[in-house]
Amino acid sequence: MSQGQDGAEQRLVTPGMAVGPSTGKRAGSGVIAQNDAFIATRLGWLQELNNTVSVNPINATYMPRSGDLVVGVVAEVRNNLWFLNINGAFQGLLPMSLAPWKVEFGAARMHMDVGDVVLARVQEVDECHNVVLTMKGVGLRKLNQGAVLNVPVQHVERLRGPNNERLQQLRDMSDCRIMVGENGRVWVDGDNNAIAWSRNAIQRVASEGHKTNFDALMAELNTMNKGDA
Repeated sequence: MSQGQDGAEQRLVTPGMAVGPSTGKRAGSGVIAQNDAFIATRLGWLQELNNTVSVNPINATYMPRSGDLVVGVVAEVRNNLWFLNINGAFQGLLPMSLAPWKVEFGAARMHMDVGDVVLARVQEVDECHNVVLTMKGVGLRKLNQGAVLNVPVQHVERLRGPNNERLQQLRDMSDCRIMVGENGRVWVDGDNNAIAWSRNAIQRVASEGHKTNFDALMAELNTMNKGDA
């Protein structure tokens, strides 16, 4: 078995596998340094970036952190707050005091109802895993149009790319507004053809996100987009 790498494509590694020497490199998530070698601690795809070796899990669950941008769906409405599905193990709570409107007690449903989609941020997560959300902030709002797509949580950073470069490429190629939530939900807004192309492109990124020849994939998607124009 290889040491986790082979050619241009990342390799699947399993817990306990030696994935390469640790000399001159840093241990990222999913690996530990032991006897001058890195050992994988979880099942996933091996990655080395900026001298940091890590293992990206095949499957991951969204774990909210303060400051996260999320795309939420209203699941329940109370007199003074909303419960939002944020694609995690726990729902997010949006109190009316953290909504972008002046909300009277008992009138929450007049502003947002079950099924409505919002762009919000995680305000705080307490020791009991209560997730408090806020919609007070630049760009945070109710999303009245567009489409919501899903990507595996572990591929969110790959979709964004370094300094959001890949995300900007997708925006430029599709001529769509695209917002990526930390919770694996992507909001896309544009005309129907542009949204359809974006859906296909984002699904390609998600399904082929473990490969390192990402630039070739982006070039192919760009060519396909021009061909559809």
